[in-house]
Amino acid sequence: MEISADIIRGHIDTIILKLLLNEDMYGYQICKMIHTASGGAYELKEATMYSSLKRLEGDGCITWYWGDETQGGRRKYYKITELGTSIYSINKKNWEYAKRVLDNLL
Repeated sequence: MEISADIIRGHIDTIILKLLLNEDMYGYQICKMIHTASGGAYELKEATMYSSLKRLEGDGCITWYWGDETQGGRRKYYKITELGTSIYSINKKNWEYAKRVLDNLL
């Protein structure tokens, strides 16, 4: 069974922030981690991920830097900021509240 992209769509930024709380990551790694964490039920499209990363950067929630890989191309790593950590906490609380309301309604 796959989860509807509509259910996830409004939460992509928060999901990415959650991953970046633990460690800095590059784009492909973010997609792979989301797929793994969802048990294979959700696959984040690269275009969606990069538009989310661009939005998060514009909002000051993340920054990026070039990795220093010795083999292959350089990777762009994304890092959460203090603001990003605060926004994640607020979004998580809002989601928990919405989930409780939906659980009661459904």
